Amino acid sequence: MKYVIVIGDGMADNPVPELGGKTPLEYSNIPVMDMLAQKGELGSVRTVPEGLAPGSDTAILSIFGYDPRKYYSGRSPLEAAGSGVALADGDVSYRCNMVALEDGDMPYRDRKILSHSGGSIEGESAIALMKDLLADRRFQESAARNQMSFHLNPSFRHIALQKGVDIRGLVAIPPHDHLGEVIGGYLPGGCAMAAGLVEMMELAHEILDRHPINEARRAEGKLPANGIWFWAEGTAIALPDFRARHHKTGFVMSAVPLVWGIGALAGLKYATVPGATGELDTDYEGKTDAVLEGLAAGADFAVLHIEAPDECTHNGDTEGKIQAIEWLDSRCIARLVEGLDKQGEDYRLLILSDHKTLTSTRGHDGEPVPYILYDSRNSAGSGGGLAYTETEGEKGPFLAEGHELIEGLFAI
Repeated sequence: MKYVIVIGDGMADNPVPELGGKTPLEYSNIPVMDMLAQKGELGSVRTVPEGLAPGSDTAILSIFGYDPRKYYSGRSPLEAAGSGVALADGDVSYRCNMVALEDGDMPYRDRKILSHSGGSIEGESAIALMKDLLADRRFQESAARNQMSFHLNPSFRHIALQKGVDIRGLVAIPPHDHLGEVIGGYLPGGCAMAAGLVEMMELAHEILDRHPINEARRAEGKLPANGIWFWAEGTAIALPDFRARHHKTGFVMSAVPLVWGIGALAGLKYATVPGATGELDTDYEGKTDAVLEGLAAGADFAVLHIEAPDECTHNGDTEGKIQAIEWLDSRCIARLVEGLDKQGEDYRLLILSDHKTLTSTRGHDGEPVPYILYDSRNSAGSGGGLAYTETEGEKGPFLAEGHELIEGLFAI
């Protein structure tokens, strides 16, 4: 028996007036997911426990079977693990986003944040900008005063690490939750250490704003990656071993360090493919084929994570979100089902969005999301002929504790 979880990051949503009152899932042409919903179990699940901030960190921990109320210490330690950065006791890590701040003569605090991803800054450009920032003497001195070091990734997502600091009371807000808003009220605060973070953020904007790469991006009609943003602070985390818990070997396939990190901390292998970008242009077929190859080579379990629906929503690209959902269906799930059928071994699939990402706000929401649980041995199931949508999922079983959902996947 093989087991696969497919996560369409942020594909669940609320009704969108511009789509005739439909959600992007309802609007999209997804015949394979609809078929699996009709033949399997269609229900809804709360992946983010009430009282916790909605995000892929808490939601995907739940999907992997770990209760965030017990194991969550912040997002960045999960991403640090996926980037090969080990946190010692007393270390604090942050996600360091490259962001796009509006142009103009206004003071730093009066600028609006236009993109949480530096206008979807590409890998080589992101690395070049960050290397030049870290080479600047003024920034080096500020980082040294604040005991901060940086670990770079080929995207807008970087990791910052502090040693020997007290961040009790710190408030560091996710940049994607306040796109289009003035940043002054959302800069880090709440403790003495926050002033150092703001100092580095303001200095980074001064250094990066007129960098040749950003000037070239402006000339091409792109947003500049002219700032950094610290958030998702956390301390060292340990997760129980996945194989010892579930007696399954496995791996995760994703383009983002968060998912790699959860896998690594759980004792699972993690991988990517050269064309995996975490954006709409990711290599859907390459990622799916890598999952099939890993299962054929003997793994019992795999996670296939597609980031594109979430990123498109944050970018205000509703058309892109719909395209991402449709490509998840046609280029991933259809290919996955066909490949598993050809391998000839029984399999079970769990398909879901980790959380809602709302077109209306371009931010996350922690309300329940629909899931499909499909068993290749059962062509009847209990889906009742319903399509894979948020509303139809509410007609099936409801699971209030998302970390228990994986037990349903492994049930025989």
